[in-house]
Amino acid sequence: MGKKAAARIQPLADRVVVKALEESEQMRGGLYIPDTAKEKPSQGEVVAVGPGKISDDGTRLEMDVKVGDKVLYGKYSGTDVTLDGEEYLILRESDVLAVIN
Repeated sequence: MGKKAAARIQPLADRVVVKALEESEQMRGGLYIPDTAKEKPSQGEVVAVGPGKISDDGTRLEMDVKVGDKVLYGKYSGTDVTLDGEEYLILRESDVLAVIN
């Protein structure tokens, strides 16, 4: 993972930067799945988090996810970005469905 590129990304408010975890290129039975047939990944590792959203009363809400968490997110959530040849996804914390333990 491009730690140097990830260190340059500082998300704002309740946004999270995720590096997608690539799924295996083979499925059961040893069949090869070409890139064009692969589904968009829905899990990844958090590489940066914002400071949290400001509530209506002006206090900052703490983030539930942290750098290093493995997370599940909606397949079509967020915005894809490429920085220094590495692909990342920037999404709101509310688009994170679960943390994988």
